[in-house]
Amino acid sequence: MMDVCLAGTGGMLPLVRRYLTCCWVEVMGKAILIDCGEGTQVALSAADCHVNRMECLLITHFHADHISGLPGLMLTLGNHGKTTPLVIAGPSGIGRIVNSLLVIARQLPFEIIIKELNPKECESFDIAGLQVDTLPLNHKVPCLGYSITYHRKPVFNPEKAASLGIPVTYYKYLHKGENVEVDGNVYTPDMVLDGERNPIKVTYCTDTQPIETMVDFARGSDLFICEGMYFDEEMRDKMDEKHHMLFSDAADIASRAEVPELWLTHYSPALVNPYEYKDEICKVFPNTIVPKDGYKKTIVPADK
Repeated sequence: MMDVCLAGTGGMLPLVRRYLTCCWVEVMGKAILIDCGEGTQVALSAADCHVNRMECLLITHFHADHISGLPGLMLTLGNHGKTTPLVIAGPSGIGRIVNSLLVIARQLPFEIIIKELNPKECESFDIAGLQVDTLPLNHKVPCLGYSITYHRKPVFNPEKAASLGIPVTYYKYLHKGENVEVDGNVYTPDMVLDGERNPIKVTYCTDTQPIETMVDFARGSDLFICEGMYFDEEMRDKMDEKHHMLFSDAADIASRAEVPELWLTHYSPALVNPYEYKDEICKVFPNTIVPKDGYKKTIVPADK
């Protein structure tokens, strides 16, 4: 299972009733957060996300509404007892940005590990038992989209293991994919496993013009979370100028990527009531959610 929470849904600046967009992804008690604008720690608290479970922070780009909340969040993590390392990843230059912001939060009880990502190339790395893939987007500054994939372990068959005479104490090693040796006999995982299970994948893209590569990037996702600053097509020229997207852009990508569900986010502060457009945008992509802050879901694949 994978728990996903859109703790904030706003763009540009926080509002009294709308936090800045950020996405929490948690699997087996370990979490990744995407973006950290002003007041993110408050948004996470309001959404009941346990910040001390955070293993990694992914930054999409270096505009203030996506990273200026870093010092406050780091201090909050320390106050919640975090002592294990935190990985902070983002486009090239993330180290310099983090060091500058943390001038006001120097004494943290945990190590920060910086991971610089190439904003012009697709990359992949593993963190907290999850696979993170990146996609260069088209914004006014270097910007990355992220896919987070949980590759679930194959189903362990204890009856197979018992029939081979393997002691129970070795089961966990075989389930992890390791070979074991018992009384001179070597047993391999394929002897006791019942095949692969479908992975769980969430894709998150914001602050970009719609680009064709987003379709393949989102394909195969159980959930696609995408920017929609405005609904009205009359805002098209403004969105093209500022390198942002309309609701219809996100819905079109979701439709062509054949994802089962789309969540919109990063609403303009001028868009007072984005939820009133749900029926209209569902005509483009039927399973579109127009979330409010704190919207969450536990993704459970059909094969469990």
